[in-house]
Amino acid sequence: MKKIIFNILSVLFGLLLLNGGFAKFFHYMPEPKDLPPALVADNAAFMEISWLMPLIAVAEILGGILIIIPRTRALGAIVIFPVMVGVALTHATVAPSGLPMVGVIWAILLWIIIENWKKYLPMIR
Repeated sequence: MKKIIFNILSVLFGLLLLNGGFAKFFHYMPEPKDLPPALVADNAAFMEISWLMPLIAVAEILGGILIIIPRTRALGAIVIFPVMVGVALTHATVAPSGLPMVGVIWAILLWIIIENWKKYLPMIR
């Protein structure tokens, strides 16, 4: 049962990442009207760096695909880890209302990392 729940959460997490990445390229998700002013300013600053959002989008798409596939899930977690650090820091500093959702997403990511811990050991030996 644990493995089924793990696989379902991993696929949902991967789909969430794919949606986020594709939304950055195709702009099909409307921007919420009630965003904190500091978050709007941060997003505007990110858009000034022309290569940053496409890079994050590619990382989200690649990480999402890798996490959906069980064999490459460990690599996907490593690819998406820096993006998730940015998400957590953004919500912790300028948009704390999103922290509960970020906590759930981080819990899934950490579970993926813990389940694949043996695959990471050669990198740190």
